[in-house]
Amino acid sequence: MVLRRLLAALLHSPQLVERLSESWPIRRAAQLTAFALLQAQLRGQDAARRLRALAAGPAGDLSRRAARFRDTFARELRRGLRDRPGPPGSQRGPGANS
Repeated sequence: MVLRRLLAALLHSPQLVERLSESWPIRRAAQLTAFALLQAQLRGQDAARRLRALAAGPAGDLSRRAARFRDTFARELRRGLRDRPGPPGSQRGPGANS
C-alpha cells in the first residue's frame, strides 16, 4: 500500500515523467509498441482487402460455394439422423427385452 502510494506520487511528477520518457528503455518500448500496432493495422487492412476482392469476384463463384456448403451440410445431417441408434429398449433380435 505504501509502495503503491509512493509510486503514484513519483509518476505524478512532471519532471520524472519527462526524464523517463527520454530514457532508452522507455523509448524502445514505445517504438516496439508503435511497430506492433502499425503491423496489426496493415495486416487487418490487407485481410479486409482480400475479403472484399473475394466477395466482389465472380458472383457465381461465391454463391456456388455457399450452395455446395448448404447441400453438403444437409446431406451429412440427413445421414447422421438416419444412422443414429434408436432409443434404448427398441432393440430387436437376440438379447432384446421381449
